[in-house]
Amino acid sequence: MDVIFLGTGTSQGVPMIACDCAVCTSSDPRNHRTRASIHVVMDGLHIQVDAAPEFRLQCLRNRIDWIDLFILTHGHADHITGMDDLRRFCDLLGGNALTVYSTDEGMGRVLSMFPYAIMERPIVRGYAAFKLQQMPTVLELPQGTIESTLLPHGGLNTLGLVFTERSSGKKFSYYTDCKRLPQEAVSMAIGSDLVVLDGLRPEPHPSHMNIEEALAAARAVGAPVTLLTHMTHFLEHEATCAVLPDGVALAYDGLRIRL
Repeated sequence: MDVIFLGTGTSQGVPMIACDCAVCTSSDPRNHRTRASIHVVMDGLHIQVDAAPEFRLQCLRNRIDWIDLFILTHGHADHITGMDDLRRFCDLLGGNALTVYSTDEGMGRVLSMFPYAIMERPIVRGYAAFKLQQMPTVLELPQGTIESTLLPHGGLNTLGLVFTERSSGKKFSYYTDCKRLPQEAVSMAIGSDLVVLDGLRPEPHPSHMNIEEALAAARAVGAPVTLLTHMTHFLEHEATCAVLPDGVALAYDGLRIRL
């Protein structure tokens, strides 16, 4: 299984507009964070999770040239507004709709933002077409399984995702944009080779885990490797990683991990 971090930043991105702090002006590329999304390749199946405003640029930078299915964790702007650029992948699929899995809230947002794309095939080549599907508790695929659970995120729930590759048995959990991990999410993630958690900033936040909360969640799951994502400019990469516990680090844009 391959996990590619297309973006690891929060809704404002880093560098942030009109900010000259040490992180926003850093020359370390690991401090330059586009909005959070990942690309997972599971036994050759290409799964895209979320489409940030920078999605087109993320695909070019990371040479993403195929998507088999798309999962939208929730309908917030920093996760959905890049979906129009999925049109290219509809072309590559032979002019067929791309299957989009999400929650009721996520599907409603797609319907309201992209009404022109809800159809079996694009109107013409170069247009997007989305086939909306409710994300099941367990999505069974020839290449493995994707389990889902709901995570609290302010006034809505986001999808937490656990990928298990059939051929290797490798397991990867992706829990972005959440205030805490319910017990079901913790239980699902136990046994993961890699866990990715929302880790917004040092200070508390009403709808995201801060570093302390993310570390508590990491201890509860007990994975050998935990990476934090969806980070603000309050986290300088090298300095923060230096004080995190063994087995925990900050993810960064362009990071690729082979499990």
